[in-house]
Amino acid sequence: MYEMDAAARRAALRLARATIEADLAGRSQDPAPVPALELPAGAFVTLHKAGHLRGCIGRMEADEPLWRVIVGMARAAAFGDPRFPPLKPDEWPQCELEISVLTPARPVAGPGEVELGRHGIVLHAAGRRAVFLPQVAAEQGWTLEETLTRLARKAGLPPDAWRRPDCRLEVFEALILREGTA
Repeated sequence: MYEMDAAARRAALRLARATIEADLAGRSQDPAPVPALELPAGAFVTLHKAGHLRGCIGRMEADEPLWRVIVGMARAAAFGDPRFPPLKPDEWPQCELEISVLTPARPVAGPGEVELGRHGIVLHAAGRRAVFLPQVAAEQGWTLEETLTRLARKAGLPPDAWRRPDCRLEVFEALILREGTA
């Protein structure tokens, strides 16, 4: 797990917020590196507006410093999630940020090795891929079967694709940073 003290957690959330605010104000620029966030890690940035999903984009790969991933994923979640229109300035005050800092994904033999609430899941089948963060199933109240069925649909596959022998599952964990709790 990526280790972060309270100051680093706050710095990560401030970085995501400042990035989005700068872009909304038309003064988009790349921020300076954040020393506490230099280690490479994958991460997702999630926006909630009035308790509902407003954007969520991330990258699994740990090939860049975490601060750089947070900047890119904050912008993508606010302005590039294809499920939503770009964030508008008047929406921003109603939004809350969440950052999920990921461990590397590892393959599992099957659904029996997935622990809901602890593991995020990556489903690979028929040349497609879909991801759910560890908190998704718990927040939605889904069973493992419901989670895998919805994950298959998210990948654009038939709902039972997760049962097929050519389907591969990977799991990962996440350090969840939420505004007001970091």
